[in-house]
Amino acid sequence: MTTTTRTTTPTRREQILKEAARLFAERGFHGVGVDEIGAAVGISGPGLYRHFPGKDAMLAELLVGISERLLTGGRIRVGETTGDAEAVLASLVDGHIDFALDDRPLITLHDRELDRLKDEDRKRVRQLQRQYVELWVPVVRELYPDSSEGEARTAVHAVFGLLNSTPHLAALDRQSMEELLRRLAHGAFGALKAE
Repeated sequence: MTTTTRTTTPTRREQILKEAARLFAERGFHGVGVDEIGAAVGISGPGLYRHFPGKDAMLAELLVGISERLLTGGRIRVGETTGDAEAVLASLVDGHIDFALDDRPLITLHDRELDRLKDEDRKRVRQLQRQYVELWVPVVRELYPDSSEGEARTAVHAVFGLLNSTPHLAALDRQSMEELLRRLAHGAFGALKAE
């Protein structure tokens, strides 16, 4: 997969979102005020309103945004990976592991705060998530042709659950965690293999 290395510093908006995600994950959406988010990025709480209409808009951008990034990244991985289904699945797994290790606050935030989104934003997140799952299902079925569509879809959701449990796991170094999660994910998919 082609990767782009960012050489510029994050924008103020990106800094605000990162700190908002961290604080919301630590203390809950209602446990954090705009003044605290502003202080975390070196501006006044009211200064946040130049970037966002309010906390609800931050939450929506965080949760819709990560769902869009996962889907876009998955599509790129499927499109750029050459070889058989095994190589495509390995690329998808690696991409999701990167998300699970790099965006732990967003996983916690999704688990706790998704229901706080406005209906249209929550529906958008769910729609993006379904599309992301549907990228994986045909790849899994090609690799494990004896599995039904339902079994493949269930396996994909189970692997997501396994990988998205990282906020609750004991700390290992990054490389050890990546290797362990990779083995666990592929082992879970391997359970689809016909005996």
